[in-house]
Amino acid sequence: MKKITVLSTFILLASYLSFSQSVASYDIVFESIWDSESNDALSGCSTIALPDGAHWSSLVGATHASANTFLEMGQMASAGIESVAETGSFGTFQTEVSSNSDADQFINGGGLGTAKGTISIIDLQVSENYPLLTLASMIAPTPDWFIAINSYDLRNGGSWVSTATIDLFPYDAGTEEGSDYKLSNPDTNPQGIITSRSNTTPFNAKKIGTITITLKSVLNTSDKELNELSFYPNPAKGRINISNQQDINLQDVIMYSVSGQFIKKFKITPLKSMSLDISNLSSGMYLMKTITKEGSSKTQKLLVQ
Repeated sequence: MKKITVLSTFILLASYLSFSQSVASYDIVFESIWDSESNDALSGCSTIALPDGAHWSSLVGATHASANTFLEMGQMASAGIESVAETGSFGTFQTEVSSNSDADQFINGGGLGTAKGTISIIDLQVSENYPLLTLASMIAPTPDWFIAINSYDLRNGGSWVSTATIDLFPYDAGTEEGSDYKLSNPDTNPQGIITSRSNTTPFNAKKIGTITITLKSVLNTSDKELNELSFYPNPAKGRINISNQQDINLQDVIMYSVSGQFIKKFKITPLKSMSLDISNLSSGMYLMKTITKEGSSKTQKLLVQ
């Protein structure tokens, strides 16, 4: 019976990996540098003076699972995107998001009452099942011009993006006529497609702003992130390092013998890499069980020389 118990313990320790849905927390900052060439020769993106009351509508969007769910360059704008681009109203777009099973959540970061400045979305919770980010805001007042990011994958390569800065350029929704900073214009009939407004009056080729995305934490841990945890060198002598490039919230690293006997628990610090002292251990094979604060775990073999 004892042999069976020891063997069972070994199998559980060596193969146990609890699966949980990974949820990441992000801060997103939209920085507008919208200005005229005459006022800012270096970065000004408007070939004419900005209109009175230049501002930005609410920065709205969604997290979703499939690309091009809510907008796509070169395609016709939905009624919701048309409304955002023409008037800054987002009620129709919000309905499109809430009624679409591909979407996880509607996002509203609020607006900006000036041409230059920032809009911040703090602590946005993103599920790994809905990792694509779409955002849009009206350049106001204009006919139907807006900025957007479409289906940006926050799990690029299967791991959470740690940081990214995306340059923004003006787009035309293809729903209203006009080539100047005016709000009331006739509809485009028939409706056109979403196109770039760069190098088209009144814009030059320069960016109008940026969106910066910063990973704050991973609230749960998926098998993909756990698989990227590693100990090195292996075989080891004296000290080992643990690599935690995904900033997983680690709680414990526990060492066992191959028979399942507890050997040692290591204190964990919130670092991308850390060094653990194993100088007092005898040579042989050990099991290293890494446990996250959410209870997920991974067990790896370690050879001590």
